[in-house]
Amino acid sequence: MHRRRRTALAVSVALLGAGPLLTACGSEAHPGAAAVVGGDRIAVSALQSQVKDVRTAQQASPQAAQLIKNTGQLSRAKLHGLIFDKVLDRAAADAGVTVSRKELQEARAAMAQQAGGAKAFADMLLQQRGLAPDQIDDAVREQVQLTKLAAATGADLGTPQGQAAVTKTLAAASKALKIDVNPRYGTWDDKAIQLTDYQAPWLSQVTKTKPDQPEQDAAVTG
Repeated sequence: MHRRRRTALAVSVALLGAGPLLTACGSEAHPGAAAVVGGDRIAVSALQSQVKDVRTAQQASPQAAQLIKNTGQLSRAKLHGLIFDKVLDRAAADAGVTVSRKELQEARAAMAQQAGGAKAFADMLLQQRGLAPDQIDDAVREQVQLTKLAAATGADLGTPQGQAAVTKTLAAASKALKIDVNPRYGTWDDKAIQLTDYQAPWLSQVTKTKPDQPEQDAAVTG
């Protein structure tokens, strides 16, 4: 493992096999919502916009057919990411953690440099993580925020104890937000911090990565 080059970016999106593109309205209590998190709606239209951005970027790639095939559950993956970001925001706020624009810019620049340049970095994230170019900043921010959250709570993500501590922190934030997901997308599991019937190994991705060690040969999980 130490001989491999590790990716600079850990994100909560796991790219799975074929699955339905879910576009129905939310429950009667929240029409048009893919989910409601802490009283805030995640609109189906916003979710569809993220999916469309990725598909547009994929279609422009020479590997378009394979990229699209590998992201059959893209709609669910993007919804997971949108919910997870809100959970992480809540946990970070509770811990007094903030991420400055300068920190974000510096982290992205370092990651891009290690990946071989901005274009190589964007191509890698599209291929491996299903991220469109306009979604990269949010993913970088998530990585920096999660790392700072662990530090602020005294957790070492490189140890089982640290992983358990961060999971507990995020689970508490998730529960407090009272997450309500459109049943056509599944349900949210506060303890696992992910959509049911959807594997998003956010913690294992984080513990296998370091900000200064890009892994350009990592395979897409399926």
